[in-house]
Parts: sequence; C-alpha cells; structure tokens
Amino acid sequence: MATPERRRVRPAVLALLTLACSSILWGCGGGEEAGGEGAPAAASAAADIVVADVGLSTPESVLHDAGADVYLVSNINGSPLERDGNGFISRLSPDGSVLALKWIDGETDGVTLNAPKGMAIQDGVLFVADIDCIRMFDAASGTPAGQVCLENATFLNDVAPGGDGSIFFTDSGFEAGPEGLAPSGADAVYRMIVAEERVVAVAKEPSMGGPNGVAVGRRGIMVVTFGTGEVYRLTAEGDRTDVMPPGERQLDGIEMLPDGGFVMSSWGDQCLYVVGGDGTVQRILEGIEAPADLGYDAGRNRVLVPLFNANQVVIHPMG
Repeated sequence: MATPERRRVRPAVLALLTLACSSILWGCGGGEEAGGEGAPAAASAAADIVVADVGLSTPESVLHDAGADVYLVSNINGSPLERDGNGFISRLSPDGSVLALKWIDGETDGVTLNAPKGMAIQDGVLFVADIDCIRMFDAASGTPAGQVCLENATFLNDVAPGGDGSIFFTDSGFEAGPEGLAPSGADAVYRMIVAEERVVAVAKEPSMGGPNGVAVGRRGIMVVTFGTGEVYRLTAEGDRTDVMPPGERQLDGIEMLPDGGFVMSSWGDQCLYVVGGDGTVQRILEGIEAPADLGYDAGRNRVLVPLFNANQVVIHPMG
C-alpha cells in the first residue's frame, strides 16, 4: 500500500459571480425551482487545500466518511469504460495528507475495481459505482463485501444513501463512441433495496439527459445531468419536477447542504454552483477544469472537489 504524504496548498479561488432565483426555485418568493443573476458571492476567509502530486489518477469522486473522519477518493486510473482492474480508492486526512493512496486496490487479489466513480456509505458499507456494478466494501476495513451488477447498465456513475435501507444510483447512459463517449440510451436512476440486493428503476428512459450526480434530501431525489446540463428532482415513484432548464453546464456532482439547498459541479462553466435553501444561486471556485463528483464535509462546512483531468483534489471552505 503506497502512502505518499505530499500535498500542495494554494490560496482559494474565490466566488466572483452569483445567480439569483427565477420563478422556478423552491423557497424563492413562493416559487419552486432555480436560475438567473444576482448579487456577488461572499468570499471565504480560509484558503483552499489543494492535494496534488501525490499519485491520484483520474479522481472522479470524493466522499467524507464522517465516522472515520477521512476523505475517500475514487480513482478511475484510465478510461471510465475500461474493465482493466486497476481502479483504486484513496484515503486522505482532512488536512489533505495521504493516509493510503491505494486503500482499496483493484490490482489486489480478491478485489474488483475497474473504473470506480461515485461512492456512498450506509450502515457500515461503502458502495461504489463501477461501470455496470455496484461494488460493496466494509467501510472500516475496505475488504470486499459483495457486488450487484446490472445486465443492461453502461455507465453507473453516482451513488447516494437513501436513509431507509436503500441506496440510489445513476446510469449516465454513455458508451464508447468513435470520438469518445456516446449515448447508449441506458439513462436511469435506480434504487437498490440493500438487504435484498434488489434493484428497481425509479426512472429509466433515454430522454433523461445523462443523469450524473444524485443526492437524496427532504425534497426528494435530486439529479444533475451531464448531457443536457439540467437539474430535476424525482419522487420514489419516478415523478419528475424540473429545477433548472437544459444548458451547457455539463453538471457532474451534487451534495445537499444543511439549509436545504445544494452544491453542484459544472464542467461546462468550470465552477461550482451553490443553490441556497432560499433559492439564491451563486458561482464559487471559478476557473476549475473538469470538477467531478464532489463531496461535502458537513462538520467543517467544506466542499471536496476532485479535478478529473488535473489529478488533484481541492478542499474548499465554504465560509
């Protein structure tokens, strides 16, 4: 297990723009969903911690394991579609130092990890999306604890705890094409009843826009899309309410915030968006390339951002 401990710290890239709600974001003058321009975002007093040059390889997701108080990073380590058995999961301390570069290693006997992406912890189990399977590991030791694979899945992406003995996860509906990723038509949001290892489709249709990040909160199942750059929420029965209209945002990760709002990452706009519980929307961390499936440390009020192309993780205080 390699455990390099180098890190690089640089000043925070602070918020420059904000957006305010339109007539369709909840909590916004009686409306129910989001969009529009508004007042400048407040600057964060603390500096970012940038974890760089430590061996991360195509980091796709960061998760705060609140029980152990560590940050887990999923590393694709190559193509997001390649069944190459070389994916790994790193453990970082909250100060950005590397505790174990390859805490869970797809090249270890008895471990299968090809292109790990989104992660969630529930009831002591770490769930990891890996192409067409949800891999399960003991959250304390990292030892394998089973897997559930879907026959027609093509690009399982994010995972979120349901809080009721189930987890939710997305299929972005991508496959290999002549010029990179191409639509496969497998777009879906799934629910797994963990005790039964049974998976049901909450919603499944090619018109879902490439669902990427998923988060479960008091308002339902929140989904951000990479293909169409929109945000919507689903009920457990699959009923849909639009939150943000399609755009060029190329949205990746989403995390719920204590005020009932959420934070999400945008490849297209190279930033994070923060949507407050009152409906205000602001941009933070401008100018970051390929921010992938972010995490959130609620105790420290930090957003944890994997930079897919730069092989870095940015730990950003939210003020």
